[in-house]
Amino acid sequence: MSIYAHITGWGTAIPEKILTNEEISTMVDTNPEWIVERTGIRTRHIAAPEDTSATLGAAASLKALEMANVPPSAVDLVITATSSPAYVFPATASLIQDSIGATNAGAFDLSAACTGFIFALNMATQLIRSGQIKTAVVVGAETLSRYVDWTDRGTCILFGDGAGAFVLQASSVQGGVISSVMRSDGSGGDLLSVPASGSAMPATAKTIEQGMHFIKMNGREVFRFATRVMARASEEAIEKAEWRLDQVEIIIPHQANKRIIEAAARGLKLPIEKFAINVDKYGNTSTASIPIAAVEMVENGRLKKNDKTVLVGFGAGLTWGAVTVIWKEPFPADKSVNIDFYQFLARIRSFLLRVARRIEGLIWGRKAPK
Repeated sequence: MSIYAHITGWGTAIPEKILTNEEISTMVDTNPEWIVERTGIRTRHIAAPEDTSATLGAAASLKALEMANVPPSAVDLVITATSSPAYVFPATASLIQDSIGATNAGAFDLSAACTGFIFALNMATQLIRSGQIKTAVVVGAETLSRYVDWTDRGTCILFGDGAGAFVLQASSVQGGVISSVMRSDGSGGDLLSVPASGSAMPATAKTIEQGMHFIKMNGREVFRFATRVMARASEEAIEKAEWRLDQVEIIIPHQANKRIIEAAARGLKLPIEKFAINVDKYGNTSTASIPIAAVEMVENGRLKKNDKTVLVGFGAGLTWGAVTVIWKEPFPADKSVNIDFYQFLARIRSFLLRVARRIEGLIWGRKAPK
């Protein structure tokens, strides 16, 4: 019997604070009209000081689990795609796993920049199809505002914060994630990067003084790359799914720049109305942009049950990829899952485990040989 991986729950977490083009124009030498003309962006959301990629990712995951009627204890795996992890380690996915109470789940981060959510979705799908797991939470979560140089008008106008999450479940019913394409060209790695903080350039007073911990981008070259690969990846995924292009109801692209999405539409010879676009409201939220756009399309009725859908992205690395999906409504359940109750239990459990480790440490310290 064939096993399929269906997307059965989805959720987002968007910070409340909105930063407008008008406000940015008081910070750097730019103007609101120029930003809209070049990028299509009008506003972006900025994380509060207490927000992290982990807290936003957990909030989106809980909404997705509630929609899917899946208790956190039934989750087998949490994959978090992020370009702005809460820490180098532990993995942001592990923090999310603990926060949502997924006590039986493995967890890991996946780093493929803005394409990361596509890669993570495919990883979870393949594990479900192979029978290794039954339920996964796939998260895209970002707090990129903390990696932005607010004096660099080439990058600070682009990025925003937020998170989106999907629940994937195994089913014998045909559908769900059908095909995938994952590609990389590391020769372009220097075109979009955060140069410092890794082992190649550890943090020093000099790297901080030079602003090497901020996002650096060759905008012209990234634009040229993106306009080439978006249509190509979509076509490859559609061909792998054995669909025709005219069967696709909606394409949900990475929301980096409206002009790039328009170029992809021209490359595929499709009307722009076939594409989900919300970059004007959120800016580039990297790994979170595709799930945020997908959830918005469901909420406004543009993405419906049984729609043939393409999710496509590109990012630093350079990376690009696409998946085809037959969309599904949440699985029916005998009763609704009380997510708040499960999160309360998760907090109690996490607290007790920390206390137990401290007590164990004190006991072991007394027993240790002098």
